[in-house]
Amino acid sequence: METTIDLKYLEVKQPIGSFYNCVINREDLIFITFTDIRRLESDTEERDVEVYTGIQRTLSTKRVKEISKYVNTIDSTFPNSIILHIEPEDIHVDTDSGILKINKTQNVAKVLDGQHRIAGLEEFSQEDRVFETIITIFVGMELEDQALVFATINKTQTKVNKSLVADLFAFAKFRSPQKTAHNIIRALNIKEGSPFKDKIKVLGTANDSEKETITQATFSDTLIDLISKDPMVDRDIYKRGKKPEKFQGTDLERRPFRNLFVEEQDATIAQIIWNYFHAVSNKWPNAWNIVQSEMILNKSTGFVALMRVLRLLYNSFNKVGQVISKEEFISKFEEVDISESDLNRDIYIPGGSGQSKLYRDLKEQLGL
Repeated sequence: METTIDLKYLEVKQPIGSFYNCVINREDLIFITFTDIRRLESDTEERDVEVYTGIQRTLSTKRVKEISKYVNTIDSTFPNSIILHIEPEDIHVDTDSGILKINKTQNVAKVLDGQHRIAGLEEFSQEDRVFETIITIFVGMELEDQALVFATINKTQTKVNKSLVADLFAFAKFRSPQKTAHNIIRALNIKEGSPFKDKIKVLGTANDSEKETITQATFSDTLIDLISKDPMVDRDIYKRGKKPEKFQGTDLERRPFRNLFVEEQDATIAQIIWNYFHAVSNKWPNAWNIVQSEMILNKSTGFVALMRVLRLLYNSFNKVGQVISKEEFISKFEEVDISESDLNRDIYIPGGSGQSKLYRDLKEQLGL
């Protein structure tokens, strides 16, 4: 049995000192960081670096599940380095051969960054494919310096704008729920007569920002939820040259645009949304069309509630897969006794609680 893991390395010198960049296969990476990954079973346990810095960062079960699913997609990648610390007695750098030898022992490498990626890699199941990762190894660092690296990574990272992520699907060559949502949102934002004309904060456009009250990310998330249980899986299926399954029964009730999506009838989905929000703007023209700081209907609080109601209202016509006309939607909203003046921040507090209250009120008055 091999007693060391031998890796080619590149030495990097920076003010903090030297460290080593290597490429390692996933099996060896999981092995040498084994017990650290198992902290998933005990979320209350902390590592010394986390105690030292005061940063609480236990493994997130949800995040691990997301990554576990992602690594098995056709185009999964971890291009960023996983950062490890190894004690000097467990590693030997052979400068003559350019080989770095790590003792093949469980728990020999402390993870400073990348614990969720390593945990996710445990579920990689594509036996015919290799998954290597880049690792950065610090050797024999004082705990203070380990904490400095850890804190720098976790305190200075900038989250990617979710609307930017949604916008990037415009460049995708393959079909996906994300790309469909992007195309529908763009169309609704630019078409004359659309109830969403210039209301969506779409990246790369220069509209009047005072009118833009709904983010592309919010719209995309709520629309995709009416299409797909797992959009990344659907995207992966298309990239493999296959077609995702249609839904029926309660699955289709939960996501009534699913089969239209599979049948590539994106224009029909857009028309249904157009007609529905036309009825909304007909019911509450000022609250929908005029931006007022105290009003919530044309902001995320009102929009998210309305998209949740759309699922129920659309299903109530018993014509899933067909376009519901503006007039049919308008007739339903005639049953609602919520005035425009009621759609304010005091009654419907911005955020989740306001969304839920408006959703419940509309659901009840629509008899859904």
